[in-house]
Amino acid sequence: MNLPSLKRTLSRMPFKWMLTLWSAVLIFVLFVAYNTVQYVYVEKWMMAQEKKQARQKMNEVLNGLLEREAGFAEDELLRNRSYLDKKNQSDQMIRIIDQHGDKVIAVSDGIPEEWIAPEVKPETEIVVTDHAGHSLLVIRSPITIHSFHGTVEIVRNIDQFQRLTEAILRVFLFSGLGAVVLSGLGGGLLARQLLKPLQLMARTMRDVERKGVQERIAVPDKEDEMTTLMKIFNEMMDQVERSFSQQSQFVEDASHELRTPIAIMDGHLSLLLSWGKHDPETLEESLNISYHELTRIKALVQDLLTLTRTEKDGLAADEVTVRADRTILNIVGQWEQLHPQYTFETKLTGFADREVVVAERHLEQIMMILLDNAVKYSEVGSPVRVTGSVRNEAAVFEIADSGVGIPEKDLPYVTDRFYRVDKARSRKQGGTGLGLAIAKRLIERYNGQMTIQSKESAGTTVTISFPCRAHADGREVKVQ
Repeated sequence: MNLPSLKRTLSRMPFKWMLTLWSAVLIFVLFVAYNTVQYVYVEKWMMAQEKKQARQKMNEVLNGLLEREAGFAEDELLRNRSYLDKKNQSDQMIRIIDQHGDKVIAVSDGIPEEWIAPEVKPETEIVVTDHAGHSLLVIRSPITIHSFHGTVEIVRNIDQFQRLTEAILRVFLFSGLGAVVLSGLGGGLLARQLLKPLQLMARTMRDVERKGVQERIAVPDKEDEMTTLMKIFNEMMDQVERSFSQQSQFVEDASHELRTPIAIMDGHLSLLLSWGKHDPETLEESLNISYHELTRIKALVQDLLTLTRTEKDGLAADEVTVRADRTILNIVGQWEQLHPQYTFETKLTGFADREVVVAERHLEQIMMILLDNAVKYSEVGSPVRVTGSVRNEAAVFEIADSGVGIPEKDLPYVTDRFYRVDKARSRKQGGTGLGLAIAKRLIERYNGQMTIQSKESAGTTVTISFPCRAHADGREVKVQ
Protein backbone atom coordinates (compact mmCIF):
# COMPACT_ATOMS: atom_id res chain seq x y z
CA MET A 1 0.00 0.00 0.00
CA ASN A 2 1.47 3.33 -1.05
CA LEU A 3 1.54 6.42 1.14
CA PRO A 4 -1.47 8.26 -0.42
CA SER A 5 -3.62 5.12 -0.08
CA LEU A 6 -2.55 4.76 3.55
CA LYS A 7 -3.44 8.38 4.23
CA ARG A 8 -6.89 7.93 2.66
CA THR A 9 -7.47 4.77 4.70
CA LEU A 10 -6.49 6.52 7.94
CA SER A 11 -8.62 9.56 7.13
CA ARG A 12 -11.69 7.32 6.68
CA MET A 13 -11.05 5.37 9.87
CA PRO A 14 -13.45 6.09 12.79
CA PHE A 15 -11.98 8.34 15.44
CA LYS A 16 -12.28 5.56 18.04
CA TRP A 17 -10.04 3.27 16.02
CA MET A 18 -7.69 6.12 15.13
CA LEU A 19 -7.23 6.86 18.82
CA THR A 20 -6.81 3.16 19.59
CA LEU A 21 -4.25 2.72 16.82
CA TRP A 22 -2.14 5.75 17.67
CA SER A 23 -2.21 5.15 21.41
CA ALA A 24 -1.21 1.50 20.83
CA VAL A 25 1.59 2.55 18.48
CA LEU A 26 2.81 5.12 20.99
CA ILE A 27 2.82 2.63 23.87
CA PHE A 28 4.56 0.01 21.71
CA VAL A 29 7.23 2.43 20.48
CA LEU A 30 7.94 3.59 24.01
CA PHE A 31 8.17 -0.02 25.23
CA VAL A 32 10.50 -1.05 22.40
CA ALA A 33 12.68 2.01 22.95
CA TYR A 34 12.90 1.27 26.67
CA ASN A 35 13.74 -2.43 26.11
CA THR A 36 16.30 -1.59 23.43
CA VAL A 37 18.10 0.84 25.69
CA GLN A 38 17.94 -1.64 28.55
CA TYR A 39 19.28 -4.51 26.38
CA VAL A 40 22.16 -2.45 24.97
CA TYR A 41 23.10 -1.25 28.44
CA VAL A 42 23.00 -4.77 29.96
CA GLU A 43 24.93 -6.29 27.04
CA LYS A 44 27.64 -3.63 27.19
CA TRP A 45 27.86 -3.87 30.98
CA MET A 46 28.25 -7.66 30.88
CA MET A 47 30.88 -7.46 28.13
CA ALA A 48 32.75 -4.84 30.11
CA GLN A 49 32.76 -7.20 33.09
CA GLU A 50 34.15 -10.02 30.94
CA LYS A 51 36.94 -7.78 29.62
CA LYS A 52 37.69 -6.57 33.13
CA GLN A 53 38.10 -10.14 34.37
CA ALA A 54 40.33 -10.95 31.36
CA ARG A 55 42.59 -7.98 32.15
CA GLN A 56 42.79 -9.04 35.78
CA LYS A 57 43.79 -12.56 34.71
CA MET A 58 46.43 -11.16 32.34
CA ASN A 59 47.86 -8.96 35.10
CA GLU A 60 48.06 -11.96 37.45
CA VAL A 61 49.94 -14.04 34.87
CA LEU A 62 52.36 -11.27 33.92
CA ASN A 63 53.08 -10.32 37.53
CA GLY A 64 53.66 -13.97 38.47
CA LEU A 65 56.09 -14.54 35.63
CA LEU A 66 57.98 -11.34 36.34
CA GLU A 67 58.20 -12.03 40.06
CA ARG A 68 59.54 -15.51 39.44
CA GLU A 69 61.96 -14.08 36.84
CA ALA A 70 61.24 -17.25 34.97
CA GLY A 71 63.26 -17.97 31.91
CA PHE A 72 62.08 -19.91 28.92
CA ALA A 73 65.01 -22.28 28.44
CA GLU A 74 64.23 -25.99 28.06
CA ASP A 75 64.90 -26.79 31.69
CA GLU A 76 62.52 -24.02 32.90
CA LEU A 77 59.54 -24.74 30.63
CA LEU A 78 58.13 -27.49 32.83
CA ARG A 79 58.10 -25.25 35.91
CA ASN A 80 56.47 -22.39 33.95
CA ARG A 81 53.87 -24.75 32.48
CA SER A 82 52.98 -25.90 36.01
CA TYR A 83 52.53 -22.30 37.08
CA LEU A 84 50.31 -21.49 34.10
CA ASP A 85 48.22 -24.63 34.75
CA LYS A 86 47.46 -23.32 38.22
CA LYS A 87 46.42 -19.93 36.79
CA ASN A 88 44.30 -21.38 34.04
CA GLN A 89 40.58 -22.13 34.45
CA SER A 90 37.77 -23.91 32.66
CA ASP A 91 37.09 -22.90 29.04
CA GLN A 92 40.31 -20.89 28.89
CA MET A 93 43.70 -21.13 27.19
CA ILE A 94 46.99 -19.39 28.16
CA ARG A 95 49.70 -19.32 25.55
CA ILE A 96 53.17 -17.72 25.38
CA ILE A 97 54.76 -17.07 22.02
CA ASP A 98 58.15 -15.63 21.15
CA GLN A 99 58.93 -12.59 19.08
CA HIS A 100 58.64 -14.66 15.89
CA GLY A 101 55.17 -15.91 16.70
CA ASP A 102 56.24 -19.42 17.61
CA LYS A 103 54.59 -21.17 20.54
CA VAL A 104 56.73 -21.48 23.65
CA ILE A 105 54.19 -22.73 26.22
CA ALA A 106 50.45 -23.39 25.94
CA VAL A 107 47.99 -24.66 28.55
CA SER A 108 44.33 -25.15 27.70
CA ASP A 109 41.10 -26.39 29.27
CA GLY A 110 38.48 -26.93 26.60
CA ILE A 111 39.89 -24.62 23.90
CA PRO A 112 41.96 -26.18 21.05
CA GLU A 113 44.99 -24.12 20.06
CA GLU A 114 44.06 -24.16 16.37
CA TRP A 115 41.00 -22.02 17.10
CA ILE A 116 43.21 -18.96 17.51
CA ALA A 117 46.33 -18.25 15.43
CA PRO A 118 49.20 -16.77 17.48
CA GLU A 119 49.93 -13.08 16.96
CA VAL A 120 52.77 -10.92 18.26
CA LYS A 121 51.56 -7.61 19.73
CA PRO A 122 53.71 -4.68 20.86
CA GLU A 123 51.01 -3.52 23.25
CA THR A 124 48.01 -4.90 25.08
CA GLU A 125 44.85 -5.48 23.04
CA ILE A 126 41.56 -7.24 23.67
CA VAL A 127 39.20 -8.49 20.95
CA VAL A 128 36.09 -10.64 20.55
CA THR A 129 36.07 -13.16 17.72
CA ASP A 130 34.21 -16.28 16.56
CA HIS A 131 35.39 -19.73 15.55
CA ALA A 132 33.25 -22.68 14.55
CA GLY A 133 30.19 -21.18 16.20
CA HIS A 134 32.02 -20.36 19.44
CA SER A 135 32.49 -16.85 20.80
CA LEU A 136 35.99 -16.16 22.08
CA LEU A 137 37.45 -13.27 24.06
CA VAL A 138 41.19 -12.85 23.28
CA ILE A 139 43.57 -10.63 25.21
CA ARG A 140 47.24 -10.24 24.20
CA SER A 141 49.97 -8.43 26.09
CA PRO A 142 53.76 -8.18 25.46
CA ILE A 143 56.22 -9.66 28.01
CA THR A 144 59.99 -9.19 28.40
CA ILE A 145 62.07 -11.25 30.83
CA HIS A 146 65.87 -11.02 30.56
CA SER A 147 66.61 -11.64 26.88
CA PHE A 148 63.15 -13.10 26.10
CA HIS A 149 60.71 -10.94 24.16
CA GLY A 150 57.33 -12.39 23.45
CA THR A 151 53.54 -12.17 23.90
CA VAL A 152 51.16 -13.70 26.41
CA GLU A 153 47.75 -14.69 24.99
CA ILE A 154 44.71 -15.56 27.08
CA VAL A 155 41.70 -16.93 25.22
CA ARG A 156 38.36 -17.32 27.01
CA ASN A 157 35.27 -19.06 25.75
CA ILE A 158 32.34 -16.67 26.28
CA ASP A 159 29.59 -18.90 24.82
CA GLN A 160 27.81 -18.72 28.14
CA PHE A 161 27.86 -14.96 27.97
CA GLN A 162 26.43 -15.05 24.44
CA ARG A 163 23.72 -17.50 25.50
CA LEU A 164 22.79 -15.19 28.35
CA THR A 165 22.57 -12.14 26.09
CA GLU A 166 20.52 -14.12 23.57
CA ALA A 167 18.18 -15.23 26.35
CA ILE A 168 17.77 -11.63 27.44
CA LEU A 169 17.08 -10.65 23.83
CA ARG A 170 14.42 -13.35 23.52
CA VAL A 171 12.80 -12.11 26.72
CA PHE A 172 12.73 -8.60 25.31
CA LEU A 173 11.30 -9.82 22.00
CA PHE A 174 8.55 -11.79 23.70
CA SER A 175 7.93 -8.81 25.94
CA GLY A 176 7.66 -6.69 22.79
CA LEU A 177 5.04 -9.03 21.36
CA GLY A 178 3.20 -8.88 24.65
CA ALA A 179 3.52 -5.12 24.53
CA VAL A 180 1.78 -5.09 21.13
CA VAL A 181 -1.19 -6.98 22.57
CA LEU A 182 -1.28 -5.01 25.81
CA SER A 183 -0.86 -1.69 24.02
CA GLY A 184 -3.74 -2.58 21.70
CA LEU A 185 -5.96 -3.49 24.65
CA GLY A 186 -4.78 -0.49 26.62
CA GLY A 187 -5.29 1.80 23.62
CA GLY A 188 -8.80 0.44 23.15
CA LEU A 189 -9.69 0.95 26.81
CA LEU A 190 -8.14 4.42 26.75
CA ALA A 191 -10.04 5.35 23.60
CA ARG A 192 -13.27 4.02 25.08
CA GLN A 193 -12.79 5.95 28.29
CA LEU A 194 -11.84 9.17 26.54
CA LEU A 195 -14.61 8.94 23.95
CA LYS A 196 -17.37 8.01 26.39
CA PRO A 197 -18.29 11.68 27.09
CA LEU A 198 -18.18 12.45 23.36
CA GLN A 199 -20.41 9.48 22.61
CA LEU A 200 -22.77 10.67 25.32
CA MET A 201 -22.82 14.11 23.72
CA ALA A 202 -23.49 12.54 20.31
CA ARG A 203 -26.44 10.56 21.73
CA THR A 204 -27.79 13.72 23.33
CA MET A 205 -27.51 15.57 20.01
CA ARG A 206 -29.45 12.80 18.29
CA ASP A 207 -32.05 13.00 21.08
CA VAL A 208 -32.25 16.76 20.51
CA GLU A 209 -32.90 16.09 16.84
CA ARG A 210 -35.65 13.56 17.63
CA LYS A 211 -37.20 14.90 20.85
CA GLY A 212 -36.41 18.61 20.92
CA VAL A 213 -33.99 21.12 22.43
CA GLN A 214 -34.96 20.28 26.02
CA GLU A 215 -32.59 17.27 26.11
CA ARG A 216 -29.43 17.63 28.25
CA ILE A 217 -26.28 15.63 29.07
CA ALA A 218 -26.01 14.09 32.54
CA VAL A 219 -22.82 15.72 33.84
CA PRO A 220 -20.67 13.52 36.14
CA ASP A 221 -19.61 14.82 39.53
CA LYS A 222 -15.98 15.55 38.73
CA GLU A 223 -13.82 18.30 37.33
CA ASP A 224 -11.94 17.72 34.09
CA GLU A 225 -11.83 18.98 30.52
CA MET A 226 -14.61 16.66 29.32
CA THR A 227 -16.87 17.67 32.19
CA THR A 228 -16.25 21.31 31.33
CA LEU A 229 -17.15 20.54 27.71
CA MET A 230 -20.38 18.88 28.85
CA LYS A 231 -21.30 21.87 30.99
CA ILE A 232 -20.62 24.23 28.09
CA PHE A 233 -22.80 22.05 25.84
CA ASN A 234 -25.65 22.14 28.37
CA GLU A 235 -25.29 25.90 28.74
CA MET A 236 -25.34 26.27 24.98
CA MET A 237 -28.49 24.16 24.76
CA ASP A 238 -30.07 26.30 27.49
CA GLN A 239 -29.38 29.35 25.37
CA VAL A 240 -30.70 27.64 22.25
CA GLU A 241 -33.87 26.60 24.09
CA ARG A 242 -34.35 30.14 25.40
CA SER A 243 -33.73 31.50 21.92
CA PHE A 244 -36.29 29.13 20.40
CA SER A 245 -38.76 29.99 23.13
CA GLN A 246 -38.22 33.72 22.67
CA GLN A 247 -38.44 33.38 18.91
CA SER A 248 -41.68 31.43 19.18
CA GLN A 249 -43.06 33.96 21.62
CA PHE A 250 -41.88 36.79 19.38
CA VAL A 251 -43.66 35.33 16.35
CA GLU A 252 -46.84 34.77 18.36
CA ASP A 253 -46.75 38.28 19.83
CA ALA A 254 -45.92 39.94 16.50
CA SER A 255 -48.71 37.99 14.80
CA HIS A 256 -51.11 39.00 17.53
CA GLU A 257 -50.09 42.65 17.37
CA LEU A 258 -50.45 42.74 13.59
CA ARG A 259 -53.64 40.71 13.47
CA THR A 260 -55.82 43.32 15.19
CA PRO A 261 -54.98 46.38 13.05
CA ILE A 262 -55.03 44.27 9.88
CA ALA A 263 -58.45 42.86 10.80
CA ILE A 264 -59.76 46.38 11.52
CA MET A 265 -58.41 47.71 8.22
CA ASP A 266 -59.79 44.69 6.35
CA GLY A 267 -63.23 45.22 7.85
CA HIS A 268 -63.41 48.93 7.00
CA LEU A 269 -61.98 48.49 3.50
CA SER A 270 -64.50 45.71 2.83
CA LEU A 271 -67.21 48.04 4.08
CA LEU A 272 -66.06 50.75 1.70
CA LEU A 273 -65.88 48.39 -1.26
CA SER A 274 -69.39 47.07 -0.67
CA TRP A 275 -71.34 50.24 -0.02
CA GLY A 276 -69.58 52.63 2.35
CA LYS A 277 -67.75 54.66 -0.31
CA HIS A 278 -71.08 56.22 -1.32
CA ASP A 279 -71.69 57.45 2.25
CA PRO A 280 -69.38 60.43 2.96
CA GLU A 281 -69.63 60.04 6.73
CA THR A 282 -68.86 56.33 6.64
CA LEU A 283 -66.06 56.91 4.10
CA GLU A 284 -64.31 59.49 6.29
CA GLU A 285 -64.65 57.42 9.45
CA SER A 286 -63.32 54.26 7.80
CA LEU A 287 -60.39 56.07 6.20
CA ASN A 288 -59.47 57.73 9.52
CA ILE A 289 -59.58 54.40 11.38
CA SER A 290 -57.62 52.61 8.65
CA TYR A 291 -54.99 55.36 8.61
CA HIS A 292 -54.71 55.17 12.41
CA GLU A 293 -54.20 51.39 12.28
CA LEU A 294 -51.69 51.75 9.44
CA THR A 295 -49.75 54.21 11.62
CA ARG A 296 -49.69 51.61 14.40
CA ILE A 297 -48.34 48.99 11.98
CA LYS A 298 -45.61 51.37 10.78
CA ALA A 299 -44.60 52.14 14.38
CA LEU A 300 -44.50 48.43 15.20
CA VAL A 301 -42.34 47.62 12.16
CA GLN A 302 -40.00 50.50 12.95
CA ASP A 303 -39.61 49.31 16.54
CA LEU A 304 -38.90 45.77 15.35
CA LEU A 305 -36.19 47.06 13.00
CA THR A 306 -34.69 49.14 15.80
CA LEU A 307 -34.71 46.15 18.16
CA THR A 308 -33.02 43.95 15.53
CA ARG A 309 -30.29 46.53 14.92
CA THR A 310 -29.56 46.90 18.63
CA GLU A 311 -29.15 43.10 18.96
CA LYS A 312 -26.80 42.84 15.96
CA ASP A 313 -24.66 45.97 16.16
CA GLY A 314 -21.35 45.82 17.99
CA LEU A 315 -19.93 48.30 20.49
CA ALA A 316 -17.72 51.08 19.09
CA ALA A 317 -14.99 52.05 21.55
CA ASP A 318 -15.11 55.74 20.57
CA GLU A 319 -18.88 56.20 21.10
CA VAL A 320 -19.18 58.46 24.13
CA THR A 321 -21.34 61.34 25.24
CA VAL A 322 -19.60 64.43 26.58
CA ARG A 323 -21.70 66.49 29.02
CA ALA A 324 -24.50 63.94 29.22
CA ASP A 325 -26.34 66.30 31.58
CA ARG A 326 -26.89 68.86 28.81
CA THR A 327 -28.03 66.16 26.40
CA ILE A 328 -30.65 65.00 28.88
CA LEU A 329 -31.73 68.56 29.69
CA ASN A 330 -32.35 69.13 25.97
CA ILE A 331 -34.52 66.00 25.80
CA VAL A 332 -36.49 67.01 28.91
CA GLY A 333 -36.99 70.48 27.42
CA GLN A 334 -38.54 68.96 24.31
CA TRP A 335 -40.90 66.87 26.43
CA GLU A 336 -41.93 69.92 28.43
CA GLN A 337 -43.04 71.53 25.19
CA LEU A 338 -44.84 68.38 23.98
CA HIS A 339 -46.57 67.75 27.35
CA PRO A 340 -47.06 71.07 29.12
CA GLN A 341 -49.69 69.46 31.35
CA TYR A 342 -46.93 67.49 33.17
CA THR A 343 -44.29 68.75 35.58
CA PHE A 344 -40.67 67.77 34.87
CA GLU A 345 -38.06 68.02 37.63
CA THR A 346 -34.34 67.60 36.86
CA LYS A 347 -31.19 67.40 38.96
CA LEU A 348 -27.97 66.40 37.18
CA THR A 349 -24.57 66.84 38.86
CA GLY A 350 -20.97 65.79 38.33
CA PHE A 351 -20.83 65.64 34.52
CA ALA A 352 -18.80 68.80 33.82
CA ASP A 353 -15.52 66.96 33.16
CA ARG A 354 -16.84 63.45 32.47
CA GLU A 355 -17.69 61.47 29.36
CA VAL A 356 -20.28 58.69 29.47
CA VAL A 357 -19.62 55.53 27.42
CA VAL A 358 -22.77 55.63 25.29
CA ALA A 359 -23.43 57.23 21.91
CA GLU A 360 -25.35 60.48 22.29
CA ARG A 361 -28.06 59.39 19.81
CA HIS A 362 -28.62 56.20 21.83
CA LEU A 363 -28.72 58.08 25.14
CA GLU A 364 -31.39 60.35 23.62
CA GLN A 365 -33.34 57.32 22.34
CA ILE A 366 -33.23 55.62 25.76
CA MET A 367 -34.38 58.78 27.55
CA MET A 368 -37.22 59.28 25.01
CA ILE A 369 -38.47 55.73 25.66
CA LEU A 370 -38.33 56.09 29.45
CA LEU A 371 -39.91 59.58 29.46
CA ASP A 372 -42.63 58.35 27.10
CA ASN A 373 -43.51 55.52 29.52
CA ALA A 374 -43.40 57.89 32.51
CA VAL A 375 -45.85 60.30 30.84
CA LYS A 376 -48.03 57.59 29.32
CA TYR A 377 -48.75 55.87 32.64
CA SER A 378 -49.02 58.97 34.88
CA GLU A 379 -51.97 61.19 35.69
CA VAL A 380 -52.07 64.62 34.09
CA GLY A 381 -50.23 67.15 36.27
CA SER A 382 -48.17 64.59 38.17
CA PRO A 383 -44.41 65.17 38.36
CA VAL A 384 -41.74 63.27 36.42
CA ARG A 385 -38.31 63.44 38.09
CA VAL A 386 -35.04 62.99 36.17
CA THR A 387 -31.85 62.84 38.25
CA GLY A 388 -28.27 61.90 37.46
CA SER A 389 -24.89 61.71 39.18
CA VAL A 390 -21.48 60.01 38.98
CA ARG A 391 -20.94 57.14 41.40
CA ASN A 392 -17.83 54.95 41.46
CA GLU A 393 -16.83 55.60 37.84
CA ALA A 394 -20.39 55.06 36.63
CA ALA A 395 -23.00 57.53 35.36
CA VAL A 396 -26.31 56.78 37.10
CA PHE A 397 -29.64 58.23 35.90
CA GLU A 398 -33.07 57.81 37.47
CA ILE A 399 -36.44 58.52 35.85
CA ALA A 400 -39.25 58.42 38.41
CA ASP A 401 -42.98 59.00 38.01
CA SER A 402 -46.00 58.91 40.29
CA GLY A 403 -48.18 56.89 37.94
CA VAL A 404 -50.11 53.66 38.14
CA GLY A 405 -47.03 51.51 38.81
CA ILE A 406 -46.37 47.90 37.85
CA PRO A 407 -47.56 44.82 39.76
CA GLU A 408 -44.73 42.91 41.40
CA LYS A 409 -45.48 39.73 39.46
CA ASP A 410 -45.02 41.57 36.15
CA LEU A 411 -41.74 43.34 36.97
CA PRO A 412 -39.41 40.53 35.72
CA TYR A 413 -41.07 40.52 32.30
CA VAL A 414 -41.63 44.18 31.40
CA THR A 415 -38.44 44.27 29.31
CA ASP A 416 -39.52 41.28 27.21
CA ARG A 417 -40.64 42.02 23.68
CA PHE A 418 -44.40 42.76 23.35
CA TYR A 419 -44.98 42.25 27.07
CA ARG A 420 -47.71 44.48 28.46
CA VAL A 421 -48.94 44.69 32.03
CA ASP A 422 -52.43 45.68 30.90
CA LYS A 423 -52.75 44.76 27.22
CA ALA A 424 -56.04 46.49 26.62
CA ARG A 425 -54.97 49.78 28.22
CA SER A 426 -51.53 49.71 26.60
CA ARG A 427 -52.99 49.22 23.15
CA LYS A 428 -55.40 52.08 23.75
CA GLN A 429 -52.46 54.31 24.71
CA GLY A 430 -50.65 53.40 21.49
CA GLY A 431 -47.70 51.36 22.73
CA THR A 432 -46.11 48.49 20.80
CA GLY A 433 -44.66 46.70 23.84
CA LEU A 434 -41.12 47.09 22.47
CA GLY A 435 -39.92 50.31 24.10
CA LEU A 436 -38.33 48.84 27.24
CA ALA A 437 -36.93 45.90 25.25
CA ILE A 438 -35.16 48.35 22.92
CA ALA A 439 -33.90 50.43 25.84
CA LYS A 440 -32.54 47.37 27.62
CA ARG A 441 -30.69 46.13 24.51
CA LEU A 442 -29.14 49.55 23.94
CA ILE A 443 -28.02 49.80 27.57
CA GLU A 444 -26.49 46.31 27.57
CA ARG A 445 -24.69 47.12 24.31
CA TYR A 446 -22.60 49.64 26.25
CA ASN A 447 -22.09 47.35 29.27
CA GLY A 448 -24.65 49.31 31.22
CA GLN A 449 -27.40 48.18 33.57
CA MET A 450 -31.10 48.90 34.00
CA THR A 451 -33.20 48.21 37.08
CA ILE A 452 -36.91 48.91 37.60
CA GLN A 453 -38.57 49.50 40.97
CA SER A 454 -42.31 49.95 41.08
CA LYS A 455 -45.35 49.74 43.28
CA GLU A 456 -48.95 49.78 42.15
CA SER A 457 -50.60 53.20 42.44
CA ALA A 458 -47.32 54.65 43.81
CA GLY A 459 -45.23 55.09 40.66
CA THR A 460 -42.19 53.61 38.96
CA THR A 461 -38.47 54.40 39.15
CA VAL A 462 -36.17 53.26 36.35
CA THR A 463 -32.44 53.41 37.11
CA ILE A 464 -29.90 53.14 34.31
CA SER A 465 -26.11 53.29 34.54
CA PHE A 466 -23.21 53.44 32.11
CA PRO A 467 -19.44 53.37 32.55
CA CYS A 468 -17.94 56.85 32.56
CA ARG A 469 -14.48 58.36 32.74
CA ALA A 470 -12.68 61.66 32.93
CA HIS A 471 -12.81 63.65 29.71
CA ALA A 472 -9.67 63.42 27.58
CA ASP A 473 -8.43 67.00 28.17
CA GLY A 474 -9.69 67.16 31.74
CA ARG A 475 -11.47 70.51 31.16
CA GLU A 476 -15.15 71.34 31.18
CA VAL A 477 -16.59 71.15 27.69
CA LYS A 478 -18.41 74.26 26.46
CA VAL A 479 -21.44 73.60 24.32
CA GLN A 480 -22.16 76.23 21.69
